[in-house]
Amino acid sequence: MTDTGFFYNQKPDKEGAKDFLSERFYNKDSEIFVAEVERLELSGFVQLYPLFSSFQMSKLWMLNDLFGHTEFRQKGISIGLIEKVKKLVINSNACGMFLETEKPNTAGNNLYPKTGFELNTVENYYSWYVNK
Repeated sequence: MTDTGFFYNQKPDKEGAKDFLSERFYNKDSEIFVAEVERLELSGFVQLYPLFSSFQMSKLWMLNDLFGHTEFRQKGISIGLIEKVKKLVINSNACGMFLETEKPNTAGNNLYPKTGFELNTVENYYSWYVNK
């Protein structure tokens, strides 16, 4: 979380998120995996988008969203979701996956190396956004 109290400086928008995720699901734009606990309660989800790498001449996945409900954190749910998406990467013959997270995201920055992700300290990452 940033100093605004919101992840990535974004205010919560449940309706917008519901619409966006529904559109991704129905258009098959992404892969979404969910985790449930015994009570059939949603405890987390992960969403990936397919990309292609001309350098690798292969499919590449971008892990864009990983969410674990605060009530179920420290129970291996995020690790289980990441292991599930690793199988997707392998089964889709992709060369790998990548993600980005904010530097202050202590939980994520501790989690990702534990699951085999390596921090890229060599390459520059640039972004350009409309209306930022």
